[in-house]
Amino acid sequence: MSLSAAEDDSGSEIHIPADIDWHMLDKSKFFFLGAALFSGVSAALYPVVVLKTRQQVSSTQVSCFKMSFSIMRYEGLRGFYRGFGTSLMGTIPARALYMGALEVTKSSVGTATVSLGFSDTTATALANAAAGLSSAMAAQLVWTPIDVVSQRLMVQGYNDSNSSKNVNLNVNFCRYRNGLDAFRKILYADGPKGLYRGFGISILTYAPSNAVWWASYSVAHKLIWSGIGCSMGKKDESGSIVMGSGFRPDSKALVAVQGLSAAMASGISALITMPLDTIKTRLQVLDREENGVRKPLNILQTVRNLVQEGGLAACYRGLGPRWASMALSATTMITTYEFLKRLSTKSQEPLTS
Repeated sequence: MSLSAAEDDSGSEIHIPADIDWHMLDKSKFFFLGAALFSGVSAALYPVVVLKTRQQVSSTQVSCFKMSFSIMRYEGLRGFYRGFGTSLMGTIPARALYMGALEVTKSSVGTATVSLGFSDTTATALANAAAGLSSAMAAQLVWTPIDVVSQRLMVQGYNDSNSSKNVNLNVNFCRYRNGLDAFRKILYADGPKGLYRGFGISILTYAPSNAVWWASYSVAHKLIWSGIGCSMGKKDESGSIVMGSGFRPDSKALVAVQGLSAAMASGISALITMPLDTIKTRLQVLDREENGVRKPLNILQTVRNLVQEGGLAACYRGLGPRWASMALSATTMITTYEFLKRLSTKSQEPLTS
């Protein structure tokens, strides 16, 4: 499906590089380069994820500044990277599943929707929504256990007596030396289901979040280019927009539009799915005590606690860091992703429409 946008009946167009389908990619190069590029992106954004996670499990509202200051004061820079090694190990296979499912679904559904007579914009939005849904579900098979382990490592720094004076966290009291130790202790205490704690709510969070994000991104992307086309055109006596010749945007313009589209899609997705993400994080990290025995919380207990702590506002704790994380991650992800696809194409011919 082409991303070119025709502006009028004269055939003048904004020539945007055509979309790259799954069959056009060198798969080994795609997955190898993808692992390297996205590992770098994850490292850059990980401190924001730590902030978001600690805010979500806090029983009181804590500002990002206070949280950051407390981490730096009592744990140093290392505190912002607790659990990063475990997260990175899971990112590689999870990203491979994600990207594979994304491209296969997008290509298949895109072809099917176009053949059914849908317009290019509608077909692209539907294909992206379906691709976001399937890729999130595939990635969660790997990501949920990694998420459980890495999030527990993220928050256990606030079990220390010094830092707990500043921020109140209801984190389980089990101490972990590293990711492998956490994996072993969780498996011993709760069995395999302990590693998949919150799997259902993760699917309910990330599947619609990805569907909303990819659909919003494709629509925003087309609308922005259409707006640019209209702003560049001139009106004739009848009021119709007339463009002199085809416009080919440079790489900076392409990256700017991709980044803006990603940020807009992230804002929409974060607002819609934030309560589910907060519930998911608490399910994976917090425990309760019953007759001296540590037991995991269930969804109803988690929701009840949030309502008691502040109602709907409590569900949106960490919205700022989450939106920032999603926007930065999405902007770097989509530009890196498009760059990766062009590096991984089998043909070296220019991909223009």
